Amino acid sequence: MRHNDSNEDRSVRTLRVGEQVRHVLSEILQRGDVHDDVLARHMVSITEVRMSPDLRHATVFVKPLLGKDEEAVLKALRTNTAYLQREVAHRVKMKYAAKLKFLADESFEEASHIDKLLRDPNVARDLDGDAES
Repeated sequence: MRHNDSNEDRSVRTLRVGEQVRHVLSEILQRGDVHDDVLARHMVSITEVRMSPDLRHATVFVKPLLGKDEEAVLKALRTNTAYLQREVAHRVKMKYAAKLKFLADESFEEASHIDKLLRDPNVARDLDGDAES
């Protein structure tokens, strides 16, 4: 009889595996294991890895230090995807090598934009008005 994982078990597993993949990718980039001039010149943060429910696809969110040369860094990561996929599959011990998809992490810009909006005098005035009602 086959044990079926609950949705909660699967989601915990995808989060756990995503975090393992994030750590492995961070370590590979930090140690300079990828022989790429662009990646060698930039500190790159792997901010989040989202795994698909079947663990076959991983969306990797990255941010170069200070946001410099983001497009060049993304291109370098995408160029070296095959190597990174092999390393992740080897180090995380997954049944299948997850396909990695690299995207720029826009969450910092979004948070900064929201913060700027909230600091706008007109918005602050409106928010203070809501508090008084």
